[in-house]
Amino acid sequence: MRVDPLAYLATELQTLKDQKLYRQLRILEDEQKAHTTFDHKSVVNLSSNNYLGLTTHPRLRERALKAVEEYGVGTGSVRTIAGTMDIHMALERKLADFKQVEKVVVFQSGFTANAGTVSGILTKDDVVISDELNHASIIDGCRLSRAAIKVFPHKDVDAARRIIQQLPASQRKLLITDGVFSMDGDLGPLPALCDLAEETGCIMMVDDAHASGVFGRNGRGTIDHFGVHGRVDIQVGTLSKAIGALGGYVAGNANLIEFLYHRARPFLFSTSHPPAVVLACMAAIDVLLEEPALIERLWDNTRFFKEGLQRLGFDTGMSESPITPVIAGDGAKAMLLSDKLFERGVFAQGIAFPTVARDKARVRTIVTATHTREDLQYALDAFAAVGRELGLI
Repeated sequence: MRVDPLAYLATELQTLKDQKLYRQLRILEDEQKAHTTFDHKSVVNLSSNNYLGLTTHPRLRERALKAVEEYGVGTGSVRTIAGTMDIHMALERKLADFKQVEKVVVFQSGFTANAGTVSGILTKDDVVISDELNHASIIDGCRLSRAAIKVFPHKDVDAARRIIQQLPASQRKLLITDGVFSMDGDLGPLPALCDLAEETGCIMMVDDAHASGVFGRNGRGTIDHFGVHGRVDIQVGTLSKAIGALGGYVAGNANLIEFLYHRARPFLFSTSHPPAVVLACMAAIDVLLEEPALIERLWDNTRFFKEGLQRLGFDTGMSESPITPVIAGDGAKAMLLSDKLFERGVFAQGIAFPTVARDKARVRTIVTATHTREDLQYALDAFAAVGRELGLI
């Protein structure tokens, strides 16, 4: 009988179970809404990136359905062979205008946008200076590029400067940060990092996934929020979160985008976006421009919920965004907090090591524009009850 060469994975899974970190996938049985159904249970949903509720917006639904009728369900090819449709180019032009840059290229996901860009523009002779809490897709892109990786403590611009000063002046350097950090919800120090990049000749790159549709005028992101247009060489955004559909994009000057057309491996080797996704994304940009009240409602809800958690005495870290962690510390306790909230009708997913530090396990909450005050108060009441039960407050 053949010995299973993957048998060791069963041991690894058992270790997760012993540590109380094993998680079953929660199954969504309804639309991705603020109040929806997971695992046959009606819950207030605090785990979705659907910041503005656009996954179910009537304008996006209508455009997606029309796209299927007109163009079919798929493209049948990668962009560089037969998969670039006129609507793909129209989406990229629309995004470029929205982001106030020369050009944009759309990727199949935000992850591939980051990984494909970093690995595409750098070589083994280059160096990346990266915030320690940057997204996993940035880290993977750095590894794929084979460039040297220098990590600076979270948001410590002086430490980044010291790293750069120790590097050869002639070496190509990429300075990279998240605009909004996905686990803690705080903002990157963009103005100071832009100053540093200009002082030292670094390429400046910002992953703005969780700022897209949330920060800046009409949701243009942290570059707009901080007023650093023209100072960030590479902007990465997402179409999968506040935009409500699927994909990522890179915004910058024409040379950058043309180069990525030729060298970004996810772009070269992945089938292009289905027409329904493309036209839904275009409709989403129209909604951002024409319905700014959605973003105002998102921030009203964010302030209400964040202040409620803080009044109860929870540790919400350094959040400055609709992402608000409720830090439990121990991984097993964070998972227990998540499970007990779910029992009370609130879905807030537990996050533990290696996604966050071992002593910083938490449930991560995300408020949306479509939560009602009743939803949020119900969730706060559940947090109060479970937090007292577990000794967190």
